[in-house]
Amino acid sequence: MPSVILQRLPFIVIRHGETDANRDGWIAGRIEAQLTQAGYAAAQDLARWQWPAEIALFVSPQQRARQTAQLAFPNRQFVTLDGLCERDWGVFEGRPLAQAPPRETTPEAGEAWADMIARVAAAITQAQEMAAGAHPVLVAHSGVIRAARHLTCGSAHGPSPVNTTPYLFAPHADSWRETLLRGTEARPPDDLS
Repeated sequence: MPSVILQRLPFIVIRHGETDANRDGWIAGRIEAQLTQAGYAAAQDLARWQWPAEIALFVSPQQRARQTAQLAFPNRQFVTLDGLCERDWGVFEGRPLAQAPPRETTPEAGEAWADMIARVAAAITQAQEMAAGAHPVLVAHSGVIRAARHLTCGSAHGPSPVNTTPYLFAPHADSWRETLLRGTEARPPDDLS
């Protein structure tokens, strides 16, 4: 059970487009990994989705997330939130994914998992408050989605979140539900209307 409690308001998190780090299997963290051609194309595909008119867009300050937001939402303004940055993996950045330490440990010269959870919780809460009734959509990173899973009582472990795929986190009864949105409809009626 997470020690930080989110507001019980739905939000969407989209992982940035595929990068050279994703394609080549290395840990990017705070390194400014570059979008691949596939990453650019997939981000542009998101622009064709039927997004609700009333969304508020929040983006990690890292280049790969900002570029994804600009391609996916070309006619929308966004707010940059530092709390949506990817985890700082310290000395492990630039190394193969197979060398990543367990998530719950603090990487040398990196960010503790508990610190990341608190940072992401604060950023999600800030986005929910700033959205002022609009639907918060966050363009961020795998680690941010894993933190959101942890915060909504899911598991941070398992396969890496899919690039350029929206994940809806919505309160459901006394828990939360995570829904991977596919196709071109980003407004499930039960969760975002």
